[in-house]
Amino acid sequence: MIQQLIDRYKRLRTERFLAQTYQCSYAFVGMGQHSLTNLYPVLHNLGVPLKYICVTSERKAQLIERKFPQVKATTSLDTILNDDEVKGVFVSASPSAHFSIALCVLQSGKSLFIEKPPCQSLQELDTLIDKQRLYGSLVAMVGLQKRYAPAVQILQKRLRKEHLVSYDLHYLTGNYPEGDALLDLYIHPLDLVTHLFGKPEIIACQQVAPASYLLMLRHPHIVGTLELSTAYTWSAAEESLKVNTASGIYSLSQMEELTFSPKPSSILGIPIEKVHPHHKAVEYLYTCNNFAPILENNQIHSQGYFNELSAFVESVEGRAGKVLTSLQSVKDTYQLISTLKNK
Repeated sequence: MIQQLIDRYKRLRTERFLAQTYQCSYAFVGMGQHSLTNLYPVLHNLGVPLKYICVTSERKAQLIERKFPQVKATTSLDTILNDDEVKGVFVSASPSAHFSIALCVLQSGKSLFIEKPPCQSLQELDTLIDKQRLYGSLVAMVGLQKRYAPAVQILQKRLRKEHLVSYDLHYLTGNYPEGDALLDLYIHPLDLVTHLFGKPEIIACQQVAPASYLLMLRHPHIVGTLELSTAYTWSAAEESLKVNTASGIYSLSQMEELTFSPKPSSILGIPIEKVHPHHKAVEYLYTCNNFAPILENNQIHSQGYFNELSAFVESVEGRAGKVLTSLQSVKDTYQLISTLKNK
């Protein structure tokens, strides 16, 4: 009897996965390391029907058609934009080219998934928002996947019920000579705190090294400090967030582990832990189990890529895809980056 229930559960799980199909055609612009490592595997797992892959090199286009014979490789963006079968376009190209490509995609009346950064300035973002408004039914999503990370979604839900005190964020990497650290790297932590805590205001800002900052931000209900730095090392890169609330402390590490440590009680302002031994308790709200190599324990899932791309495709198909990163939703993040650039 138990074995029959197990077999039935496994069969239903497989059938549910196989029944998830998509009717629209899609195209992808760009084939860099990020796309190959994080985005294409998700699209393959979801079974998203890619009709085109657009690249700038004829040589690369030939190699793509050998590697993926079911896909048409092209060096012409217009070929994609003029094809009425294509309803959605994924863009993950050079950051400097994103704005012009995004503008062309929206003007063609196709839905857009644009990797971060979608543009280089707040003014360009406003232009994209205005263009999308001309086509009310279009989906336009920015690739800020950390909003979709399971640990972040759990944390956000918990914080809604808490009295917030302060937070401390560290985003530490090695040198980044190939681009703009503010737009290419720090957009992630800056967008994360904006998403979790609301519109930020810079209280203090100190540049301590090239492309390295110490910040203090004020949000509607919390104040936080941030260290954003490329003066560390890539081999031991760190992304951590600690949120202090009235009831306890939340700790998020690398999007892989989220814990909550309740604070000891006090009587008349006297901390009981000073009088009586306190046994520290840690509640694990989210953690990856690396023992089982399943999707939920893969970094593609824990970092938010899977939920992000699934939300875009579900929305284009007219289903209940929950878009957390619309163009309009990242305005506060771009305003913050713009202020930092001016400083």
